Amino acid sequence: MTKEPPTKRAEPPLRIGLTASILYPDERRATYRTKTLSFGEEGFSAMVARAGGLPYVLPALCYPQVLEDGTAIRTLQAMVADVDALIFTGGADLSPETYGESPLRPEWAGDVLRDRYERILFDAAMERGTPVLGVCRGHQFINVAMGGDHLQDLGAQRPGDVAHRGEAYDEHVHPVRVAPGSWLSRVYGGEERLIVNSVHHQGVARLAAGLRPTAWAEDGLIEGFEADDGRLLYGVQWHPEWLGDDRPRSRDRSRGQTLFEAFFADVRAAR
Repeated sequence: MTKEPPTKRAEPPLRIGLTASILYPDERRATYRTKTLSFGEEGFSAMVARAGGLPYVLPALCYPQVLEDGTAIRTLQAMVADVDALIFTGGADLSPETYGESPLRPEWAGDVLRDRYERILFDAAMERGTPVLGVCRGHQFINVAMGGDHLQDLGAQRPGDVAHRGEAYDEHVHPVRVAPGSWLSRVYGGEERLIVNSVHHQGVARLAAGLRPTAWAEDGLIEGFEADDGRLLYGVQWHPEWLGDDRPRSRDRSRGQTLFEAFFADVRAAR
């Protein structure tokens, strides 16, 4: 009697932690006027799910006492321990306080509590060797967290550069050059030029030690990086979560799902 081959068990989906955006108490709101809200953009979670991950938006727990509250800090660290990879998402500006500067304008004061919440998550991820991807703000945050320098406003500090945001919002695009042999080059089959969306007014001034650039805008601004020691640590300045097939100009862009699928494949291989 011939034995049936054992049935191969399906590999469980990856648990992907997404950093949260934060809304602070505001008496002008119709609901939750006195409450702090942690939230995630639905399209990001949907893209993670389409690429094969289980998205978990990690609440910020960012009341000021998080800076001294050991229980809150340990809870944030436990969140990192409970996911297979961590994605630092887009959102509010970085606070100049985070990288040792003062705001050049009041509207560039950023969100220092979100920076501190994300720093707890980032340090825990680095200690555990958790794979990390930074998107837009997340790309900028990782660079600052590792000691890099930051531009508060591209228009003010690099006048004459490529327009990195415009009235078209997530339909605003520009090309980037991809470093041959880099992770991004592998993700996109060796393509040397990508068309990406661009929704930011801040950026990398100097890349941190331990990171190497993988993509540049035509004005030289660094728009992608990877760790130089082989760790799964990547950043992109654009928003791949908005580059799905349902986007009006998706045929003119590099599909975002490809990037998430490649990242998740690396996470599975490392696991």
